[in-house]
Amino acid sequence: MITLDRAKKGHILRIVAIENPEVRAQVIRFGISEGEMVKCSEVIPAGPIIICKNRQEIAFGRNLAQSITVDLV
Repeated sequence: MITLDRAKKGHILRIVAIENPEVRAQVIRFGISEGEMVKCSEVIPAGPIIICKNRQEIAFGRNLAQSITVDLV
């Protein structure tokens, strides 16, 4: 298991845990919850991590991405 900020472009990921309740609330607004399968579509150096879920791309800042635990599929 790794945190989302360590994902590489093209990885298929399963969201395992979102420990911080405030972060969990933000992520749920994007339609993402624990157990979801997403794809890392882009990693901007020193910038956001962009994931794709159902043809929707969502950018997560590095700080937010560090609080999301994922598993490589």
